[in-house]
Amino acid sequence: MEKLKNLIILTFFVSCSFNSLSAQNKTFTLKSDDVGGQFTKEQVYNKYGCQGQNISPQLHWENAPENTKSYAVTIYDPDAPTGSGWWHWLIFNIPNTVNEIPKNAGNPQSKLIPSATQSINDYGTYGYGGPCPPQGDKPHRYIITVYALNVEKLKLDNDTNPATVSFYLNNHSIAKASLLVFYGR
Repeated sequence: MEKLKNLIILTFFVSCSFNSLSAQNKTFTLKSDDVGGQFTKEQVYNKYGCQGQNISPQLHWENAPENTKSYAVTIYDPDAPTGSGWWHWLIFNIPNTVNEIPKNAGNPQSKLIPSATQSINDYGTYGYGGPCPPQGDKPHRYIITVYALNVEKLKLDNDTNPATVSFYLNNHSIAKASLLVFYGR
């Protein structure tokens, strides 16, 4: 009987330890219902020879660090032929109570995330500017990243250039989660 009791106690502790480790091992994760491995015409830019709808994708995240005070999301193309990549979207000051960005939130007039700031992108416009790589280039990589930040607000406005926003995001980031999406034409 004593052996059975010890086995039950041991099983209980192993189970509790496993459940505790499982809870600790949950990783900050970014997902999308709209994009998988490739952008579609819905997300593609609608100028410079591209004929898309320029609609930002739906994004959602889970398992952010407990001490997250706000979020930011960026879309960056490291393959753009500029020498420094191309920023397609920078949205920050997203409250820590938000864990989803709806489709077309990258249109600042939509007001789908009213408290967030959408700064200028490398197209020189505010909000989302979809992919539009040069005709004939190999498919470009687009890195969509959500940042968990240690501040409630970045003291930046919508006219702040992408390099400066990126600097502040990296200085205040406590965790990041990314998706990699491709597009070529």
